[in-house]
Amino acid sequence: METLYHQTNKQIQEVQSLMGRLENTDRQSVHLLENDLQVRIDQIFSHLERLEILASKEPPNRRQNAKLRVDQLKYDVQHLQTALRNFQHRRYSRETQDREREELMSRTFTTNDADTSIPIDETLQLNSNLNNAHRGMDDLLGSGSSILTGLRDQRGTLKGTHKKMLDVANMLGLSNTVMRLIEKRATQDKLIMIGGMLLTCVVMFLVAKYLG
Repeated sequence: METLYHQTNKQIQEVQSLMGRLENTDRQSVHLLENDLQVRIDQIFSHLERLEILASKEPPNRRQNAKLRVDQLKYDVQHLQTALRNFQHRRYSRETQDREREELMSRTFTTNDADTSIPIDETLQLNSNLNNAHRGMDDLLGSGSSILTGLRDQRGTLKGTHKKMLDVANMLGLSNTVMRLIEKRATQDKLIMIGGMLLTCVVMFLVAKYLG
């Protein structure tokens, strides 16, 4: 299990390093980098499934610690997957806007074109404003969705980690005071997570209302 654990942890670090290159990669190569990252992430998820099986077969005195280590790897790769999807959504929105602007600029206007009844400058400005509004809304919805997904994943991980920590504490015979501190910290984390989710929903609603 140790060999596969260290191999998977190394793969996660490599993905984190490659993620930092996304923003600076040219448009012709960014698709290849995205595909490479997705392949690596899928492979990590496959290794995690194997690690979960191996952790469950560890001796009782090491099983809880092994499961906690696997959960931490799973938490890390889930955030990398969310970050990649968020980047892909933003890139698609930018490319769509650029394509629509190029199509508009390359359009040939004639004296009999009914659209010339509206000043071209005003038409271009209106189209640009609409595109900016749509892109802002898409980015906000994409970011909000990613944040909510991440918060849900974090909640599940925290709940599982909290239970396992209590099991470990019982097994090691920790004092009731330490166990109460652990429970208090878990409650605080849960309140922070709920507050973040509510704040995100309120901001999304206000922006949607304003842009609408």
